[in-house]
Amino acid sequence: MAQREPENDFASKLTPRQIVAELDEYIIGQDDAKKAVAIALRNRWRRRNVEEGMREEILPNNIILIGPTGVGKTEIARRLSRLAGAPFIKVEASKFTEVGYVGRDVESMIRDLVEIAINMVREEKEIEHREQAESRVEERLLDLLLPPVADTGSDASTEASSAQRHFVVSASGQASEEEQAGDVGDRKRRTREKLRGLLRDGKLDERELEIEVSESSIPSIDVGGGMMEGLDFNMSEILQGMLPKKTRRRQVTVAEATRILVSEELANLVDMDVVMEQAIARTENMGIVFLDEIDKVARTGGASGPDVSREGVQRDLLPIVEGSTVQTRHGMVQTDHILFIAAGAFHVAKPSDLIPELQGRFPIRVELESLDADAFARILMEPRYALLSQYQALVATESTTLEFTDGAIHEIARIASHVNERTENIGARRLHTVLSTLLEKILFDLPEVGAGDTINVDEAFVTERLAKIAEDEDLRRYIL
Repeated sequence: MAQREPENDFASKLTPRQIVAELDEYIIGQDDAKKAVAIALRNRWRRRNVEEGMREEILPNNIILIGPTGVGKTEIARRLSRLAGAPFIKVEASKFTEVGYVGRDVESMIRDLVEIAINMVREEKEIEHREQAESRVEERLLDLLLPPVADTGSDASTEASSAQRHFVVSASGQASEEEQAGDVGDRKRRTREKLRGLLRDGKLDERELEIEVSESSIPSIDVGGGMMEGLDFNMSEILQGMLPKKTRRRQVTVAEATRILVSEELANLVDMDVVMEQAIARTENMGIVFLDEIDKVARTGGASGPDVSREGVQRDLLPIVEGSTVQTRHGMVQTDHILFIAAGAFHVAKPSDLIPELQGRFPIRVELESLDADAFARILMEPRYALLSQYQALVATESTTLEFTDGAIHEIARIASHVNERTENIGARRLHTVLSTLLEKILFDLPEVGAGDTINVDEAFVTERLAKIAEDEDLRRYIL
């Protein structure tokens, strides 16, 4: 069995209360949902610290988040995964089909999760080896900029040695050949160190040189498309492993050569066998699958037509959620301890419409609150990198200050809430449409008008720009 990859040190030190506090910096409200996912994350740390026999028996308590779109279901799961440093994937249950139908099978989400974990671990390993890679590349670039002279052998080395002896003579003009060679070596070392300093300072970035790079002559080949996804192999990778690599010489700048050569060195330094072993362990013990639109595969009517396919998707999901082994191109992956967070609006269907076996695999159910005008006002101001802060940062790039009064903020929130009530309720996403409409003229005119000034957005400005649209049902439906 692969050795378990320890969780993110930062996340493992957090208590559930501290995890909720971290989530509060990005997500307004939804305290019950935050508590549920905080306990789930902390339980992973607790499981790692029990005896091994017990550890295998402790399964995650999967969660169903119930609430309309735009209330923070996806954001809670995504922020949780970032906090834990865990592989995370969001999939839509409605995109899957049961076995025998054309479409994606449910096991593909585990294969995708493994790929995400491999990228995470590889990036971490590259960070560990980057200093060593950059040091090697520096020496390679210096060799290209100042080629070393061979000690013995070819006529070229003999001519070079002869030329070097002419460069250096002693004060008396009678220096021995050994002294001259030593002086030339010292001069070459001093020149190399000067070039090293210039290279580190970026003063040679625009100089051109010729390097040899490897290239692939094998085009990407997709065998069988989605119908053969279960075979899980890539013909291009197989052919590349069988055929010799081709190289060619390229004329590039030093800056571009640095990027290319560092990438090559990292590829040589990172042991992909270790990466895949750790990635699979991280997937099995830390992976989070966010299964959105779970209500779309619930039974809502008779047992005919598309409902049969929906129930079939549920039955295909069941072994993945309860624990099975999925074959991937990188090895077998056990899903027993992957955390599944399902979400759905459940406007038509109910959680009880899921098949009983699948319901039993999601013991924790949390209903998220709909967002009102007060919540919208908080969303605009309070989270880290709040929406208003984002627009202020964008405008600041044009040397202009954008300010919002409290009245303007509450009016924006009121209009967004009003439009949600009168049309489709898309939650906090409505704030994006309202703000983009509100600031459209400012953002369009800004490069030519207003640079260096302060633009104040007050309640009157919001009312002037949005009131007519918000009250006109036809305009509201198509613009906001």
